[in-house]
Amino acid sequence: MLPKVQSPTSRRMITLEVRRTDRTSPTFSTVTLGGPELEHLLPTGFDQAVRLFLPRAGQTGLTMPTLSNEAWMAQVLLLPKSRRPWVRNYTIRRVRPELGEVDIEFALHGPTPACSWVLGARPGDQAGIFDMGRTYLPPPDAEAQLLVADESAVPAVLAILENAPDSLAAEVFLEVPETADIRKDVVAPAGVRVHWLARDGSAEVPGRLALDAVKDAALPPGLSYTWAAGESGLATGVRRHLVRDRGVAKADIAFFGYWRHGRSSPG
Repeated sequence: MLPKVQSPTSRRMITLEVRRTDRTSPTFSTVTLGGPELEHLLPTGFDQAVRLFLPRAGQTGLTMPTLSNEAWMAQVLLLPKSRRPWVRNYTIRRVRPELGEVDIEFALHGPTPACSWVLGARPGDQAGIFDMGRTYLPPPDAEAQLLVADESAVPAVLAILENAPDSLAAEVFLEVPETADIRKDVVAPAGVRVHWLARDGSAEVPGRLALDAVKDAALPPGLSYTWAAGESGLATGVRRHLVRDRGVAKADIAFFGYWRHGRSSPG
């Protein structure tokens, strides 16, 4: 059975500041965070995830938990809303330890707390991170791979490809809201084929295009590892299709519902 998460061996709460922002495309924006406390983050590459702590509108600063263990969540929930931060999960896009910088890429999807913060972020604004480990954990002998994501997991897949060994052979399906969100400069090994899918105003639930594309695809024989993430229906749909229709072993599939259509994150 594949492990679900590789947890960090050590970690601590890290408070950083916004250094700059970059609107990557109509749907994506990258925020660069930096500061001396970044020395406490051990970069592991691939889809390394963090809890991201953001101040709420009207707060004068960021209140970070003081506990660097699983008790941090209770500590946050006990704070009054006047001091409690927003907490969300995001993937590290890139780390530059020599510069004390980390990039977090956001998929903008409406007036959510995180999107509102990103669009209003200015240099000097505070944000915090807490290492959560990574979930892309192919076995050493995995040859043919399948990676599937909607826009919420596109940054994770792009980070995976940038960190992948030259030997990686994979079919990659990435769904985005608009054609203008398609990247022309994806860094990936020669054996990787990236298929971009844009909804362009379609009323389809996010992830449906990617799921249908996987169902219609001529996938390589001997598929040995799959990583699918994004809207819950996409992640579970890919797994169900591969197991029922293609005979792929459940143990060879890692799938993660980052969000559920029609439901907002708690907090």
